[in-house]
Amino acid sequence: MAQALNAALRDALKEDERVLVFGEDVGTLGGVFRVTDGLSRDFGEDRCFDTPLAEAGIIGHAIGLAMGGFRPVVEMQFDAFAYPAFEQITSHVAKLRNRTKGRIELPMVIRIPYAGGIGGVEHHSDSSEVYYTHTAGLRVVTPGSAQDAYDLLRDAVESPDPVVFLEPKARYWAKEPVSFTRTGTPFDRARIRRQGNDVTLLAYGPMIATALEAADVAATEGRDVEVVDLRTLSPVDDETITESVRRTGRAVVVHEAAGFCGYGAEIAARVSEQCFHHLQAPVLRVTGFDVPYPAPKLEAHHLPTADRILDAIDRLQWDDEVVLAGSVRDA
Repeated sequence: MAQALNAALRDALKEDERVLVFGEDVGTLGGVFRVTDGLSRDFGEDRCFDTPLAEAGIIGHAIGLAMGGFRPVVEMQFDAFAYPAFEQITSHVAKLRNRTKGRIELPMVIRIPYAGGIGGVEHHSDSSEVYYTHTAGLRVVTPGSAQDAYDLLRDAVESPDPVVFLEPKARYWAKEPVSFTRTGTPFDRARIRRQGNDVTLLAYGPMIATALEAADVAATEGRDVEVVDLRTLSPVDDETITESVRRTGRAVVVHEAAGFCGYGAEIAARVSEQCFHHLQAPVLRVTGFDVPYPAPKLEAHHLPTADRILDAIDRLQWDDEVVLAGSVRDA
């Protein structure tokens, strides 16, 4: 995925001289995760450059450049590092187009490595997606595969709207085939990763691999599981989601972030409202616990696993089973 993101930035820099890449350590070092490796060398320090350790200043600088006709792509380095810039993002990045009645656009991308799975210490692992999806005026996307990383970042750079681009840190080094050309899946649309007829798993970002793992195991147990990769968190692709759930009749939403007021709550509510007469069981959620990301040695206990997803699938009402005392028993 890191290589796919690098290729997307490289192609964007090559095709459009207005594109600028900057942030902490993105130049000479090539980024903490090496996503910007070689860009400063190949395109010059005017196109890819390091900034001071001041996130609010980085975003403020990007706002000015976007107003001046550039297309800045900035890196926040780690998810929790972006919080000092949150006021700039919510008060100005998200609202300037509305404030100026559409006269001023901010075509900028805010790249944020996010979520856990790398054993990061405090402030280095967080799931901050709901803060941004709740903020009107921002597009929020997150790739679940290397190919989507390339596709979505190319689309994000070309978008006339500001895009918060959430990159799952645990997937940076996942190896899979990638075509460094766009595959044609439209921006703002979900993608069915695995087709099935019994239950829909709705996931995104770092949880796509986990959902697919759970679906493979479920298949050996007689459950035909469909996996839908949301890809774009805001705006959400209701059409793909509801078409899948209306066909399967069951849904489980999966994400790393805490469950309370998490992104899955919104998806569960929309599915319940729009698919009510098609549902054969309540919409369930499998999430991180309602605690801050724990220390590295405890992280594995916090992150949703395939086993937890399978447990949720077992808790759904099936024709050949009855639910007793909160657990599933054979009829």
